[in-house]
Amino acid sequence: MAKILIVGAGQAGLQLALGLQGDGHDVTVMTDRTPDEIRGGRVLSTQCMFDTSLGHERALGLNLWDGQAPRVEGLGVSVSGPDAARVIDWVGRLDGPAQSVDQRVKMPAWLELFAERGGKVVVNGVTVSDLDLLVRGYDLTLVAAGKGELVSMFARNPERSPYTAPQRALAVSYVHGLGPRPEHDFAAVRCNLVPGVGELFVIPALTLSGPCDILFWEGVPGGPLDVFEPALAPEEHLRRTLELMRTYTPWEYQRTLGGVELTDGRATLAGRYTPVVRHAVGELPSGGTVLGVADVVVANDPITGQGSNSASKCATSYLSAIRAHGDRPFDRAFMEAAFEGYWTSTAGDVTAWTNAMLAPPPEHVLNLIGAAGQLPPVAARFANGFDNPSDFPNWFFTPEAADAYLGSLAQG
Repeated sequence: MAKILIVGAGQAGLQLALGLQGDGHDVTVMTDRTPDEIRGGRVLSTQCMFDTSLGHERALGLNLWDGQAPRVEGLGVSVSGPDAARVIDWVGRLDGPAQSVDQRVKMPAWLELFAERGGKVVVNGVTVSDLDLLVRGYDLTLVAAGKGELVSMFARNPERSPYTAPQRALAVSYVHGLGPRPEHDFAAVRCNLVPGVGELFVIPALTLSGPCDILFWEGVPGGPLDVFEPALAPEEHLRRTLELMRTYTPWEYQRTLGGVELTDGRATLAGRYTPVVRHAVGELPSGGTVLGVADVVVANDPITGQGSNSASKCATSYLSAIRAHGDRPFDRAFMEAAFEGYWTSTAGDVTAWTNAMLAPPPEHVLNLIGAAGQLPPVAARFANGFDNPSDFPNWFFTPEAADAYLGSLAQG
């Protein structure tokens, strides 16, 4: 069994730590916050995890909120037209339910579970110079902290990174009191597209105070949605969120008229970052190497809701690679092969799809989104693509594939 250090206690880092711990490895997790500090902090993400990713959690016994979190059974798309009229509206059923659990709920519980099972938890910030000393005591070191100084060890891969600036300004609010969508009687993620302006996502979720909804604006930088900043007071953040809903997605704004409020005083988040793919192996000053995990090495815009899903799939892929490697040294060749396995199986398709959704939609994509309103199989295939993005190249990426798919439905 190996002695393994994981720096970072998010979805990927803790899922991997718990999996490795279950295999009998000697695992240490380093994190900069205690469980109580995470619970008492600001919201961290807009996670919505789909069936495949939830299955990875179930396989490790980590599905602790199945009876508490809203059971998300569909994914719908609405498109705003002239005068904020809703010109497209449909919902596709998911083959398996999705789930969104506030990371302030999930990560502390997993960190405590890891410690209860005998794992070592070190609460301390880590610099590159710290890590340079620490790696000497471990067979394998993985960096799963996607922000801060440690990310600088992983060089940008220009061949896989088309963007050099943020593509969206992000604004998140967790709220209580949002009314249901009258179009269906089951919980669904709603994706509202406002061409040239941005997107509003509404996600049923579980937070510290119980079931809630996440209101998530993605605004084109410099546009009318780009009115949020991290220092904005929470109530003002919510006021702007609702005002933009009233202006651009009035059908969603109607759901707020019964009165919505923030779930707590730390239930808002704003920011932006540049989508990037980095080289997977980080080099330390003394020549040591570390393996980057999840958004340390593949950081996509959240427009396709893949952050936590990709983190789960990365942890699962790395766990399989470590299991298959046996007692051999965890050298650079292993690290590069482990990442390429993740890229080939999952991350490459997620990145291609996410980058496509950030760009103005080409005609064939508009045709597909429109067709989904008339053809339930198209709506269902789009919805289930959030669980399996590797299906999109088969029918979504090119006009030829889209025409062939729609033609097959017409013939059927």
